[in-house]
Amino acid sequence: ELINMTNSATGCLHDYSLTTDNIKLLEDCDVFIINGAGMESFLDKVLEQKPDLKIIDASEGIELIKSDYMDESHNHDHGHDHDEEYNPHVWLSVENAIKQVENIENKLIEYNSINKDKYSQNAREYVAFMDPRGGLSFYLNIKNKNIVTFHEAFPYFAKEYGLNIVGVVQREAGSEPSAKELQETIEKIKKLDVKAICVEPQYSTKAAETISKETNVKVYTLDPIVTEESKNSSYIDIMNKNLETLKEAFK
Repeated sequence: ELINMTNSATGCLHDYSLTTDNIKLLEDCDVFIINGAGMESFLDKVLEQKPDLKIIDASEGIELIKSDYMDESHNHDHGHDHDEEYNPHVWLSVENAIKQVENIENKLIEYNSINKDKYSQNAREYVAFMDPRGGLSFYLNIKNKNIVTFHEAFPYFAKEYGLNIVGVVQREAGSEPSAKELQETIEKIKKLDVKAICVEPQYSTKAAETISKETNVKVYTLDPIVTEESKNSSYIDIMNKNLETLKEAFK
């Protein structure tokens, strides 16, 4: 039985705080699957409550990208300072997401070998639907691929698809930029001929719209896939939607 520990509308887990219900849920679980790469800042508290908990770190073995803003925006006292300099949004690269599927498969087999064949079958069937290139060959010859993203969620996505992220609207998601930061972003966009300003459906677009008016650069929506829109939404569906957004931005 698979249970999501957080509410489907929780969003990114950078600053998530454990609830009493979370602790009770973990007390009864056999395995706790995490994204890893420093995303779950509450993990130390989990291990304090249940030191023998079996944990599957889905990001194990993935090459991490250092963060440009993490020192400024995630200076929290939760014992994971050694991870905080790296960006944890690894799943926004399809190749990394495939690696995460494989990590989960291998660890489930290790913890429960009796269901080995089913885990392997499910992993193969799921990975078969995942295309790392996503049909973006149409714009490979475009020279200027400069974009501004909402916050620092998309470095792995940009690396996989050859995009150049020259700035972010918010250095910390959910915190509006200062007047100085806003002006710096506007000047950078004008100087570097940015092709798209990308917002996220989980947050206000007010600052991005202000930047758009000052620069005449259109706003597009890229979803970092941290909330579930409906029971029918899926990673693959949302990634395909993101790629269609890029096609629109660069056509």
